[in-house]
Amino acid sequence: MNRTLAMLVLASGLAGSVGAAETLVIDRNHSDASFQVRHFVSNVRGRFTDFTGTIVADAAKPEASSVEFTVKTASIDTDQANRDKHLQSADFFDAEKFPEITFKSTSVKSAGKNKFDVTGNLSMHGVTKQVTLPVTYLGSAGAGKDAKHGFETTVVLNRKDYGIVWNKAMDAGGYMLGDDVTVNINIEAAPRKEAASN
Repeated sequence: MNRTLAMLVLASGLAGSVGAAETLVIDRNHSDASFQVRHFVSNVRGRFTDFTGTIVADAAKPEASSVEFTVKTASIDTDQANRDKHLQSADFFDAEKFPEITFKSTSVKSAGKNKFDVTGNLSMHGVTKQVTLPVTYLGSAGAGKDAKHGFETTVVLNRKDYGIVWNKAMDAGGYMLGDDVTVNINIEAAPRKEAASN
């Protein structure tokens, strides 16, 4: 959920491969946006199958780089059709009313070798909050316009911060669902002309 977020931006290692202010497009066929949340005493995992995004990578001035990421909430997939329908309903994402989760960066800062803190506005379920994504640059393959670049981020979000509050009390005490959701986004991105490659 940003990653759905999201996503996400460069490392100094990009300098030799990406020209200044080059736009990279996320290849959905080789990327994923997944999450997990506690359910009773275990973790339930899911993913979103429909998402898009771009990374404007400025190797000469990484702090001028930017990221945009969009997830279609109706594409949620937990491998259980009934559960997915419930998650799409007004109890959770309310996909009909709020069809998208979006992330748009406002700053990019170096956080060590091949690591960046990407801060931006995450909008979900009608609520927008500023979040910082710890992004790791995983490296590249190829060169120039044929290069492909890898990124990953993991962040923990409290679903109640976004007005997603449904839960069910357990007879023995406690609740069915946890509030914290761990979001993991793995990205393969390439110059725009490569976006549709297989």
